[in-house]
Amino acid sequence: MANGSDTGEPRIVVGVDGSQQSNGALRWAGYFGAVMSARLDVVTAWEYPPSFGWAAIAPEWDPVREMTRVLEQSVAAAFGDRRPENMALLVQEGGAAKVLLDASDGAAMLVVGSRGHGGFSGLLLGSVSANVAEHADCPVFIVHGDEAPPPVLRS
Repeated sequence: MANGSDTGEPRIVVGVDGSQQSNGALRWAGYFGAVMSARLDVVTAWEYPPSFGWAAIAPEWDPVREMTRVLEQSVAAAFGDRRPENMALLVQEGGAAKVLLDASDGAAMLVVGSRGHGGFSGLLLGSVSANVAEHADCPVFIVHGDEAPPPVLRS
């Protein structure tokens, strides 16, 4: 399995759901991306909620637009005006663990928070970080707490 993208450059994949933990994971992924001169793939997943009886999803709900908004807000929270140049935002339908495992195929590293949102809007639960740590084909960095990464020193 290649350890990078189609262009041969290394790739860091980070799972984001808008939670404080995932924003911390995004900051750490940005740090690793800068240190490794790697592309940063910021990934979120969405699923239709299970319906019960006649309950239905609001017809105006657009999950891709909603999750793209979450990603943009997370990037702003993590990086402010210093957004990494080599970064892609990816919104995928499916369960969070499977989406992240698929996205990390060939990646140099997968970064996730130890816990994310819960309930319907939750995308990265504690079980997701455990699942990707067990099944990923690349190193997995799990962010616990809110310790910021060190500054990137350039010569």
